Amino acid sequence: MTDSTTEYAQKVVSGEILASKKVILAAKRHLNDLEKAKNSDFSYVFDVEKAEKAIGFMDILPDPKTMRPFGLADYQQFIIGSLYGWVRRDNPNLARYHKAFISMARKSGKSILVSGIALEKLLLAKEPAYSRQIYTTANDKNQASIVFKMVAKQLTALQSIDPEIRRSTKKVRDEIKNLDDYSYIRPLSRETGAIDGFEPAVAILDEYAASKTTEMMELLESGQGQLLNPLMVIISTAGFDLNLPMRTIEYPYADKVLRGELTDDQYFAYVAEQDSVEEIEDESTWVKSNPILTVPAQHDVMLGFLRKRRKEGLAKGQYNQVLVKNFNMWRQSTEDSYLDIEAWQKSELAEKPSIAGQKAWIGVDVGRTSDLFAISWLIPHDDGWWLDGYAFVASKGGIEAKIKTDKVDYLAAEQAGEGEITELESGVIDNDRVYQWLEAFIHDNGLDVQGIMFDPYQFGPLLTAIEKRHPEWPLVQIRQGTITLSMPTKQFRDDLIAGKIQHSDNRILRAAAVNAVLMSDNNGVRINKNKYANKIDMLDAALDAYSIAYRATDDVLTDDDVLNGGFGF
Repeated sequence: MTDSTTEYAQKVVSGEILASKKVILAAKRHLNDLEKAKNSDFSYVFDVEKAEKAIGFMDILPDPKTMRPFGLADYQQFIIGSLYGWVRRDNPNLARYHKAFISMARKSGKSILVSGIALEKLLLAKEPAYSRQIYTTANDKNQASIVFKMVAKQLTALQSIDPEIRRSTKKVRDEIKNLDDYSYIRPLSRETGAIDGFEPAVAILDEYAASKTTEMMELLESGQGQLLNPLMVIISTAGFDLNLPMRTIEYPYADKVLRGELTDDQYFAYVAEQDSVEEIEDESTWVKSNPILTVPAQHDVMLGFLRKRRKEGLAKGQYNQVLVKNFNMWRQSTEDSYLDIEAWQKSELAEKPSIAGQKAWIGVDVGRTSDLFAISWLIPHDDGWWLDGYAFVASKGGIEAKIKTDKVDYLAAEQAGEGEITELESGVIDNDRVYQWLEAFIHDNGLDVQGIMFDPYQFGPLLTAIEKRHPEWPLVQIRQGTITLSMPTKQFRDDLIAGKIQHSDNRILRAAAVNAVLMSDNNGVRINKNKYANKIDMLDAALDAYSIAYRATDDVLTDDDVLNGGFGF
């Protein structure tokens, strides 16, 4: 029997089909798991017959644009074959994968693929035998309806050729029913409101990159808790906001599963993307993010479309939009972003180095007591620098509201030791607590403080406490302007790109890095934020520290050293 799933995986791994690094990892995972399945200790087996049966069903479904069977492309066969073919060894009626993350460029057949899954689950699924709830969801009602309408058109075509399907199915407004077993498909968004008996056997999250919170995801997952064979399919092209859940949570999780850094045997991931911006110059690599280019009938039309989009993007200064939507690359929304997300990721270390007994340059950015207070530090590391930070977060108005506004999960950050949320009933930041933390941090790590660099704005309470209790800590005022910060701002970016500055996976620091844009005047450049709500405090603190650290000598710095040393104040 033909095994389309394994055949595709073999061609990807051998290089016969050019694919992104993550797709290659997905293919290798399939082939490796086939080997594991030969051992009875592995909990799953691959049922070729089930895979091909599902592929065969999808093959006969019509394209809503032409109402003719569209037939699955090789990459679509791999996705469907994986989701339907891998089953539990102890019960082959139950699927292995309960969650799938699928990402590729626009016009690659994502929505039509998942509409077929929804329709198959409505008509043919047996678990549960009755009342299967299938939802097509998205951030807004219109987007949620796109897949639903595709399902409705495909069903209409099937009804016209199959009397049994015509008898047993019915569409009534925003619901498609299986009259024999009381199952249904509905569109669902945040605008829909509460649903009685919410228990989605299948949940499809379309264009998840636009979701501002994990609220919908959590609602769907909690509803699936008691089901034996649930399936959640997350499907989306990349986006512009690097602080939203798909980029900060789901995408990194999928990457770690594919790399084997995390074990999740029930999680499937297929991410077709360009592996670097430089690849855009080579048309032969575009298939990595646009796997539909492997389809002969679509190749010339799609290639012409991509050429046009790239040319227009360059001419209009909207290249990032093309990279995101047409080549599935996560990019900042503005062309003047200070740091490239790829450079930031490359400079991340999985393991934090020991800082015990090290020299430390510490930057402090004092925000409003009702907002955020950031401390960043630079430690010499591998002929360069180690960067990390800690934040104090106000909760005035409610921490959940602040999380939504800032698009930073401060609760998760607190749990990870990246910061803390104020405990004051007023919700404002406790300056005494900031000082206590800083003192303990320096003492517990035995740090040799080379300087505490600060913006004098609102620094008064902390400045007084340090001067009284720790006069041995050099205090260095950093004037906030391009004359002072232009050179270190440029050098920081250059050193980070060169790998001389490395950092932890600190979500507050990462948010600051991707939020920062470059502004310039006659005196040079410095960073700013592209939106009022976006936070860059921890990066501001880092640059304050770096403005001294990158030109420091082995001697401890004082205010006089700085003022007399040509630091541009």
